[in-house]
Parts: sequence; C-alpha cells; structure tokens
Amino acid sequence: MQDHSEGGPSWLFSFLDLALLMLVAMTQLAPDTPPEIPDLGQMVVPRIGEAGSDALAAESIEAWQLRVHPPEEGVPSPYELVRVVDGQAIDEGQRIESAALKSQLASLKSANGRKPMLAPHEDSRSQDMLEAAAMLEEIWPGPRWATVTRVADRG
Repeated sequence: MQDHSEGGPSWLFSFLDLALLMLVAMTQLAPDTPPEIPDLGQMVVPRIGEAGSDALAAESIEAWQLRVHPPEEGVPSPYELVRVVDGQAIDEGQRIESAALKSQLASLKSANGRKPMLAPHEDSRSQDMLEAAAMLEEIWPGPRWATVTRVADRG
C-alpha cells in the first residue's frame, strides 16, 4: 500500500471502517434475556431545594448542630453544640472540650433521641471533624446520612 500525502494510509481508513461496522453489529445482536432478570421501572426524583423543602418549611423544626470550628489562638476546643430552630441558631453555644461534649451528647440522646447534624467549618481540621463524627457514631450507631448544599446556592 502506498502513503497518500493528504492523510494516513488508505488501509487505516478501511480498518477503522470495518471496526465500526463490527461494533454496530455486536451491539445489535443481544442474546435472549433470561426470565430471572427483573422488570425495571423508573421513578421521578425531586430536585433538592424545591419540592423537598416545601413540606418541611410549613412546620417548626428543632434540631441540634455539632459545629467544628477551625483552630484559633486562645480557644481551647473547636467543638460547639448549638440548638437550631427553623434554620436559626438559638442559644449560641460555647466551645466544649471533647470529654464534656461526649457527656452532653449522651444527655441529648437521653432527652430527645435526635442525632445532631455535624457541621464542620470548611477550614476546620480533619482530625477534629473525624473525632466529632466518631463521637456521634459511638452514641448514635446506625446508618450514616449526610446533608449537603450545592455550591451554587451559597452566597
């Protein structure tokens, strides 16, 4: 075969053409599906921030946040336990040492049983956040959930 000065050799085009035809033929020849394959359906997933939050906004919601702050000079601990009602912080907490936080979390569980939301600051240390997550997991064992916000919603 000879090379053409305008492009690649002509056999390369034929090879790619044949490979494409084989790929199309192989995708069209599917084997018979066995009867044990379940019949799958579809469901509509609501968009976060629209349909999901309308029902929650109608009632007053009380929750707790375990905030993890970045390290600061003169502040002994990065942890703060804050009560939140309708998205507004009530009774801004004070910084709590690990041992005191653990006992407050245990008393919170015995009082209302609800697990606080872990709310780490973006500049907090990973070690502090993981320690707070371990305390929550120790007191409230079970499935783990994460609450996130889209970056476009901030600001």
